[in-house]
Order: sequence, then C-alpha cells, then structure tokens
Amino acid sequence: MNLSREKKNVAVLFVCQALFITIWTMMTIVGGLTGAALATNKALATLPFTAMIIGNAMATVPAALLMKRVGRRAGFMVGTAICAAGAAIAAYAVYGGDFWLFVAGGLIMGIFAGFAQFYRFAAADTASPRFKSRAISLVVAGGLVAAVAAPGLTEWANEISPVAFAGSFVVMAGLAALTSAVLAILDIPQPEALGYGHSGRPLPQIIRQPVFVVAALGGMVSYGAMLLVMTASPLAIVACGYDVNDAAFVIQGHVVGMFAPALFTGALIERFGVLNIMLTGVVLLMACAAIALSGIDIVQFWLAMLALGLGWNFAFIGASTLLTESYTPEEREKVQGINDFLVFSTVALASLSSGAILHFFSWNAVQWTVLPFVAVSGAATLWLILRRRAERQAVATGSG
Repeated sequence: MNLSREKKNVAVLFVCQALFITIWTMMTIVGGLTGAALATNKALATLPFTAMIIGNAMATVPAALLMKRVGRRAGFMVGTAICAAGAAIAAYAVYGGDFWLFVAGGLIMGIFAGFAQFYRFAAADTASPRFKSRAISLVVAGGLVAAVAAPGLTEWANEISPVAFAGSFVVMAGLAALTSAVLAILDIPQPEALGYGHSGRPLPQIIRQPVFVVAALGGMVSYGAMLLVMTASPLAIVACGYDVNDAAFVIQGHVVGMFAPALFTGALIERFGVLNIMLTGVVLLMACAAIALSGIDIVQFWLAMLALGLGWNFAFIGASTLLTESYTPEEREKVQGINDFLVFSTVALASLSSGAILHFFSWNAVQWTVLPFVAVSGAATLWLILRRRAERQAVATGSG
C-alpha cells in the first residue's frame, strides 16, 4: 500500500467534502427562504430543498455504477458538472421568478450530492485496512470547514447580488467548478488497473449478511433521525418564543457536534472497535431525545442538538466503516450504492415528515418518533457485538 497515496487522497477528499458540505449548507440556508419568495403557495417553500434530498437518493445507485465503469475521479467530476448546471439553473430561476424551475435546479443539485456522498468511501478505496476508519472519519471532518465558511459566503453573495438569493447559487456553481479542479489530483486507480474481472457475489447474498444489515440500518437510522430532529429544531425553537439568533446558536452547536469529532472518530474506532463506537452513537441519539423531552429552555435545546450531532457522527461514521467489511473490492460500488440509496431514501422521508410531525403534533412527538428506530438500531448493533463475541469464544475453545 502506498502510504503517500492514501494520505494524499484523504487530503484531496477532505477539501472536496468541505466544498460539498459548503454547497449543501448554503442551500439549507437559502433554499427555504428562496422558495418562500418564489412560491405562490407558501406551504411549498421547503420543496426545493426536499427535491435536493430526493435527487441525492435517486442518484446513489447510478453514480456508483458509473464510477465502477469510469473510475472515482471521472465519476466525481461528472457530479461536479451536474452541480454547476443545477446551480446555474437555480440562479436563472431566481432571476426569472420561476418557482418550479428553481425546484428543478434543486433536484439537479441533489444528483451531485448522490455522487459526493461517496467521498468517504473513496478515501477507503486506497487506504490500508488499519487506516480505513481514519480515512472515512477525516474526510467527513471536512464538513467542519463548511460550518464556518457557508454562513459568511451566503451573506457575502447576497450582499453583492442585485436579486435576492441569486448570488448564492452563482457562488455554489463556482464552488462546484473549484471542486472539479481539486479532483484533478485525486489518485485512485481505474477499475481495470485494480484487476476486477467480475462483479463478485449476487447482491441478495451480500445484503443478507448480518454485517451489511447492521451497517445499513445504522446509517439509515442515524442519518434519518438526525435530519428529522435537526429540521424541526429551528421551527420548535422559534415557536417556543426564542428568536432566529437563538436558533442559529443551537444549530451551530449541532454542526460542531456533527463534524468536529470526525477528526478523531477513526482513532476511537481503532481503539475501541467499530461496533462499540456505533453503540455509543445510539446512546447519544437517545440522550438527545431525553434532553429534548426534559424541557424547552434554550440550554436544553442546545445540549439536545449537540448530543444529536455527536450521536450522528459516531453512528454514521461507524456504520460507514462497518459496511467496508461486507464486500470484496470488486463488489464495493454496488454495495455502497445500495447502502446509500437506503440511507438517503430514509433521509428524504425524514425531510418530508419532520415539519408535518411538528406542525400536527409537537416537538416532543418528534422525539418519540425517532426513539423506536434508534432502539432497533441499537439492539441490532448489540446483537452483532454478542454474536462476534460468541464466535471468538467458540474459536478459542476449539483451538484450546
């Protein structure tokens, strides 16, 4: 294994992840506001952002299959070109006041996200077995840069734009072009160079493995629960009498919780084991619900959302690392593709459900909604821990 190559690729993909999450965060900030400005029916204001998430889910499997054929670098560059086109369409729609064209732009930008979500797996492609968890974790940490950069870029873009919000989408298109330039130095061999002569086992055989089931379930629940609660939280904070600045303070703590630990989550996985870190993530997600159910002081909102970010980090990075144990190199693209399709389909459903649960029920109902799913994921993780422990004991007994 070329040590310099694996570190170089992690550095490149860290930057790409930072740029991708910056684009995603800018869309999170201005998507709903732009939708509200353009839509005749204000109930549709969040549809452009939801369309972005749907585009993400739709693109995962096709993106994986394309990259199996043309390689990671070329595939990722296709994704950045799609993003630039989608952002340009969105900017044009804002200038023209066309809400449905703006929704289409959001959907196209979501297709780019379907490619970019594979940055974490691409980092593991050329990493040694010992470095895989750190490679995935360090790439995810790129989101911490976005948490700092996106609000400032959004404010600057809106200040210089003659039409409200249009400048943000021009900046997003520029960030996509910059990502493509960075990808030019990514050093991952073409599929043929890696010697993959066949596609491996049938997919049904792979997904029946306990390791795949637990990994996919962990990714689906951690990301779905995170988005369900995160999306509802600013609305709940304002509804409880706090202002937008309070909501921004809470979300900032959440984003730090999501991405800052990624600087060392891989090292924790190496030390304590991937399943133990996933289980820790489940406990933190449950802690989020418990804190949120305990009251509505701003400190309780902040602590709950910090726990949510930390829980997502441990559970999702752990699940991504665990997934790499479920496939051989020639199987990776199709397995990663079906995994991310499951994960981001769940995220799309969570995005569609969050506001409705909060509106028709309550903030507490949001917490009670996620708890059973988190409990199931935790039970599955604990089951696999006990299963592997029993297998090790059986081997030790047999060898003794």
